[in-house]
Amino acid sequence: MSIEVRVPTLGESVTEATVATWFKKPGDAVAVDEMLCELETDKVTVEVPSPAAGVMGEIVAAEGETVGVDALLATIAAGEGAAPAPVAAPAPAAAAAPAASGGSVDVMVPTLGESVTEATVSTWFKQVGDSVAQDEMLCELETDKVSVEVPAPAAGVLAEIVAPEGATVEASAKLAVISGAAAGSVAAPAAAAATPAAAASTGKDIANAPSAEKAMAEAGLSADQVTGTGRDGRIMKEDVARAATTAAAPAPAAAAPAPAQAPRAPVAAQDAAREERVRMTRLRQTIAKRLKDAQNTAAILTTFNEVDMTEVMGLRNEYKDLFQKKHGVKLGFMSFFTKACCHALKEVPEVNAEIDGTDIVYKNFVHMGVAAGTPQGLVVPVIRDADSMSFADIEKAIAEKGKRARDGKLSMAEMQGGTFTISNGGVYGSLMSSPILNPPQSGILGMHKIQDRPMVINGEIKIRPMMYLALSYDHRIVDGKGAVTFLVRVKEALEDPRRLLMDL
Repeated sequence: MSIEVRVPTLGESVTEATVATWFKKPGDAVAVDEMLCELETDKVTVEVPSPAAGVMGEIVAAEGETVGVDALLATIAAGEGAAPAPVAAPAPAAAAAPAASGGSVDVMVPTLGESVTEATVSTWFKQVGDSVAQDEMLCELETDKVSVEVPAPAAGVLAEIVAPEGATVEASAKLAVISGAAAGSVAAPAAAAATPAAAASTGKDIANAPSAEKAMAEAGLSADQVTGTGRDGRIMKEDVARAATTAAAPAPAAAAPAPAQAPRAPVAAQDAAREERVRMTRLRQTIAKRLKDAQNTAAILTTFNEVDMTEVMGLRNEYKDLFQKKHGVKLGFMSFFTKACCHALKEVPEVNAEIDGTDIVYKNFVHMGVAAGTPQGLVVPVIRDADSMSFADIEKAIAEKGKRARDGKLSMAEMQGGTFTISNGGVYGSLMSSPILNPPQSGILGMHKIQDRPMVINGEIKIRPMMYLALSYDHRIVDGKGAVTFLVRVKEALEDPRRLLMDL
């Protein structure tokens, strides 16, 4: 019987991958859950295990090909010449013995995302002794950015919780043990342990990821200058980026010890009894650290202006019903501000740039970050290529990202790569503020409350809906002239939206 090997789910918002390496050839014997190939996506590397034991048949997608989710990768002739493991060693055989009689399965920390190395166990949904079904949620982990649910790798009984609630665990750390699992469920560790041994015994050269080879050529690095972290020491794209950063960085001077945080002042006994001490979530700790790092790194300066919202409000009131009927989404103010910012960023590109060492990196695109307050804290989902989107596309993207942010379902990829940010404190009633940069970005626009104020228009005093605008920028890269010009262009586009249509 022929079994198909297909591309697994690659993660939210990831629709395709590149076949980086095949570890097996047609005719090779494979064990269940033995790694067959490695796929490379924009963010992570995914290993594809064998769904059954047998003999490797046809390889449909060769190395270097781009494949979509659920695409056919290869076929396996099940049961024909199947071997229990690629390396017949006493240790794997001994490990497999208890599995045959219903052994135990380790519950490990899943992949947490690029650059995320640890998480905190926030909640266990099961207790020791509880029965669990395969893929049933066991616990929830909290990282710097997102919450990750950990499913049961097999059915059985939760025998031991290794990492209790509140414990900090590293990627691939052991969380718990499930006993009474089926034999097929525990074959993976044995096969995985045997594969590196086979590679080591043959001494076969490991091919680096194609994107890593390209990155090394561009950076002028050789393979011996890069430490590979991929399978069997393969060099991945992120390894090259790390090595390039290390090579470019100057030799660090003797670091001064970080100043210790001042101890908390004594509290009166009658006050202490009425206090409540709550541990900061990892997200809140990360927000605090990043905001303080931004203040310590960038030369943050804020310039202000005010905008008459009469034209935008009139246009919105005139077309909001027709807009919603046609596009299925409400017409808000954020699409106007996003369009106005994209328009201004074309004229003042340094506000959309970032500093990388001694270089300035100009972005010829706009990935707009939209700050959103959630019960867990502040997050900034990114709307990619906002400069090429219509009003309706922007409103739909903002609504969808906002809902996912409130539900705590944003992925790491959805909060990375922003080039400029808009923060709307006006929804909370803020009249004026100085927003803090979101590193490594060089600019952030602060929106505020719309308030009727008397204004002099053509020598007459009239009541107009006014909003204060604030642009915080990194003075290391953006001069005062550029910052003021940017804010004036935003003001002009909002006070006369026809300028957006005419590209003026």
